[in-house]
Amino acid sequence: MTETPYRTEGADRPSRWLITCDHATNRVPDWVGGGDLGIARDDMDRHIAFDVGAAGLTRELARVMDAPAILSDFSRLVIDPNRGEDDPTLLMRLYDGTVIPANRHADAQERERRLRLLHRPYHDALDALADRHPRRCICAIHSFTPQLRGRPPRPWQVGILYSHRDARLGPAMVRACRAEGWITGENEPYDGHLQGDSIDRHALDHGRPNLLIELRNDLIATPEGQAEWARRLAPVIERVLADSGL
Repeated sequence: MTETPYRTEGADRPSRWLITCDHATNRVPDWVGGGDLGIARDDMDRHIAFDVGAAGLTRELARVMDAPAILSDFSRLVIDPNRGEDDPTLLMRLYDGTVIPANRHADAQERERRLRLLHRPYHDALDALADRHPRRCICAIHSFTPQLRGRPPRPWQVGILYSHRDARLGPAMVRACRAEGWITGENEPYDGHLQGDSIDRHALDHGRPNLLIELRNDLIATPEGQAEWARRLAPVIERVLADSGL
């Protein structure tokens, strides 16, 4: 149980931006159910287990922007790093119609073990990377599925999420994305504020400028799509920050 539950790239890169990916992988550590949550392989390969395409986009965006990046290395179904420690959805037992057997009977002791070995080390590393630049900005990369089971299709290509606690960059990023001709949701397909989530913890609580960008995962399912969207997004992100004067 000594594996590192995160990956970092370019820690010494000079950009103010830190690119984060909370849901980068569907990996299940061997010490959780023998590496098996008890759900079908097809389910582990879809959005309930990780943000499809987000890791590749994060790496490519960080490379293009000469920015550091940090990526989780455990499935959100094991424990969700984009939730506060007291969030009831920290260990999901049912997600988009799929029951998670390995979480059904997870007790407080198991929850604490996963926090100690996965969740907290990831956030400690994110804290350390964020602190390496005195004027740090955080850009969180996520992806969303084109359609949840039993729900209507989602029309957006891009979603820009932001909190009511900090609207310095979010609305401007929405306008900039729409000006590029992208179908862009504003606090869609999710609400932009969740108490205790990664942006709340590492950006809002420190006054750091921030963006949370959601890409529809069919657009970034391949390395080519990831590279293309990194190339598109990088100058828009940089311009929005420059225009803000922050």
